[in-house]
Amino acid sequence: MPADKVEEYADGLCYTDLMAGYYIGATDEVLQAIADYSAWFFVWDDRHDRDIVHRRPAAWRRLRSCLHAALDSPRTHLHHEDPLVAGFADSVVRLYSFLPRTWNLRFARHFHQVIEAYDREFHNRTEGVVPTVEEYLALRRFTFAHWIWTDLLEPTAGRELPDRVRKHPAYRRAALLSQEFAAWYNDLCSLPKELAGDEVHNLGISLIKHEGLTLEEAVNEVRRRVEKCVSDFLVAEKDALRFADDLADGTVSGKELSAAVQACVCNMRNWFSTVYWFHHESGRYMVDSWDDRSTPPYVNNEAAGEK
Repeated sequence: MPADKVEEYADGLCYTDLMAGYYIGATDEVLQAIADYSAWFFVWDDRHDRDIVHRRPAAWRRLRSCLHAALDSPRTHLHHEDPLVAGFADSVVRLYSFLPRTWNLRFARHFHQVIEAYDREFHNRTEGVVPTVEEYLALRRFTFAHWIWTDLLEPTAGRELPDRVRKHPAYRRAALLSQEFAAWYNDLCSLPKELAGDEVHNLGISLIKHEGLTLEEAVNEVRRRVEKCVSDFLVAEKDALRFADDLADGTVSGKELSAAVQACVCNMRNWFSTVYWFHHESGRYMVDSWDDRSTPPYVNNEAAGEK
């Protein structure tokens, strides 16, 4: 974003407000790091989009490679010539400072998967491939970064959760439903922009292409799936909170672990209200007020990343 566009649009995009509603209970330092990382994520998403629209595969390949490298060695990329890479490195250094190395390695593993999912989306969009519904839903878990946002519940709660907790069906189902809701509601709100831009990566578009639904039917089906996430989560949340209660085994460590899991599950619930609020308050989705419904007015359409 050029400086004048930052001044005009940045606050209205509500990116930092979004994270403040997700991660209740985080220290100021943790919340600031997550909010800055989230803002970076949106900018990265827009760069990826512009590289697709302007057919810049070399620029995307270079960025993809640099992000993988910065993830594994962030301190050596803090002064990278591409501000997007330098900003990512700065965010990663800060996020890596809160919990043990085992959490950092997991975060890195999950984000490497996100980068590769963005690469698959790049090729699908440049080649005009609309994934099937099931293919899309599987890929969406990575392009939306389900496990990254779930990982960030832990520094918010102030401790790393052991595998036996994170991988427990009760915890994992509640986490997955909160992320599926967010991803699919995002698809619902992004559909007008993405149809205007002839995009291929949206649940509604996959339903139209592969299930033969009309636009109205596809919108209703996405809405149905979104509403089912809410009702399913209310059941899963109870199971997850019971699981958290069971972790309090009379020891100090058990009590602390139980409290941390309760905090994580409560913030899973916060995704629902905050995602809903964000999509109706952020200027990112107000396509009816844009001159071009496919292109946000704050996006710099110059060849960023191309040398």
